[in-house]
Amino acid sequence: MVDDKFKIFSGSANPPLAEEICRYLGAQPGEAALGKFSDGEIYFQILENVRGADVFVVQPCCHPVAFHLMELLMMIDAFKRASAWRITAVVPYYCYARQDRKDKPRVPISAKLVADLLETAGASRALTLDLHAPQIQGYFNVPVDHLYASPVLVEYFKKKALKAITVVSPDAGGVERARAFAKKLDAPLAIVDKRRVDVDVSEVMHLIGEVKQRPALIVDDIVDTAGTLVKTAEALLKEGATKVYAACTHPVLSGPAVERLCRSPIDEVVVTDSIPLSAEAKKVSKIKVLTVAELLARGIRSIHEETSISELFI
Repeated sequence: MVDDKFKIFSGSANPPLAEEICRYLGAQPGEAALGKFSDGEIYFQILENVRGADVFVVQPCCHPVAFHLMELLMMIDAFKRASAWRITAVVPYYCYARQDRKDKPRVPISAKLVADLLETAGASRALTLDLHAPQIQGYFNVPVDHLYASPVLVEYFKKKALKAITVVSPDAGGVERARAFAKKLDAPLAIVDKRRVDVDVSEVMHLIGEVKQRPALIVDDIVDTAGTLVKTAEALLKEGATKVYAACTHPVLSGPAVERLCRSPIDEVVVTDSIPLSAEAKKVSKIKVLTVAELLARGIRSIHEETSISELFI
């Protein structure tokens, strides 16, 4: 896409994804200096003219979360002060999304706080992928385009041609996501009744649905410590499932996640490159990474050309 007023810049969180997006769009990554001062503070300078430009800043807010979020905010602020016409925050992984409401006394609504920070920094709109809760879109006062990785993941499992598969939601909150997945695969849906007993600790209570003598596909947005995923897989096999697969958009994979997945009975964990895998995770053969670069590139193109983005939801 040859357009002097169209610019894509990347933070340090996932440059390969930004480069792949640029490749799909036929664009060159924007020139900027991004680094640190000796005390660890972030340094950023735009090295080309962006006055009047339509700027897209690609930055998933993954580990280290606070650093990458601050980096994104500083980049947006720089583009605002450099008189960019429009600044779109392309955030494939939206951080602090798991505290999206006051479900306990005296807790923050961090998902709303991040939205406020992005707007205050100068973001004109946001493009995200598989938000932990769709209502987070409503925390913004600027337009939000919320894409789903399901077309990429569904296509992969269609090619595997697994017979009589059951799609499983690992908790009640993910039922809508799993139902949409099941509909595209023309498969039945099962739901795990999960109770969270502590932060990052959950217990599988009951299984609603039929998995006996069938392969099962667990669908979720995030695989973090992998505790829920592994317990769900064990419960499904106990209920008679023949094999267990998992499809998760964001491979956070923190703490003991990689070790748990290696020891788990899950045959394959399919994730996307919304977050770069750690060196340890890259060595795990059962983790399969699919790219969402084309999906995001098409979303960026639609925003820039002011065309409908709804075709990406099919």
